[in-house]
Amino acid sequence: MTEKRTDLDSFSRRTFLKAIGGSAVVTALPAAAAAERRSVGDAEILGPGKVKFDLTVNGTRRSLEVEPRTTLLDALRDHLDLTGAKKVCSMGECGGCTVLIDDVPHYGCLTLALDARGKSVTTVEGLEKEGKLSAVQQAFVEKDAMQCGFCTSGWIMTVEGLRRRGPLPDEAALRTGLTGNLCRCAAYPKILEAARAAASSGRGGK
Repeated sequence: MTEKRTDLDSFSRRTFLKAIGGSAVVTALPAAAAAERRSVGDAEILGPGKVKFDLTVNGTRRSLEVEPRTTLLDALRDHLDLTGAKKVCSMGECGGCTVLIDDVPHYGCLTLALDARGKSVTTVEGLEKEGKLSAVQQAFVEKDAMQCGFCTSGWIMTVEGLRRRGPLPDEAALRTGLTGNLCRCAAYPKILEAARAAASSGRGGK
């Protein structure tokens, strides 16, 4: 049986270099060049350098200059000094990095910072208002829903996101909504107690 050949089969490093050699102009960009912005069809191309843009975080517009590959989690922690969202698995497995984007829980480690442009990002630091804990934070304190505390901010943000959707219909819906978070200390009974208490206290607010 003869293997089908494609145009890619005839493409090689040699033909690539020949094509470049025949170009009218070759532009050398320094390593520290400003971010290149251009459009291909309807797609915006950003990079390869750093990109300047604004993010609305906890109700405040913040300016950033990061590489396009920078995750929202890294942008928050390393560039905005908001370390409440924890960097744990970096694979979207544990929920320790959960933040709200337009009131919906998202893994910060799997979301690019650039994808949050034009949206409202809320971190655990943004829940406390004028020194007063939010209903969800208060429930976690009262129910002692933590042990080492490393995963707690992720749980709080997930519960806050559920609360902002409106009243949960039943216990099954609550448990399903929390499946994206893990606690290595296995403090699940207390976490569920706190989530029930927060969910029963009414719809959350920004």
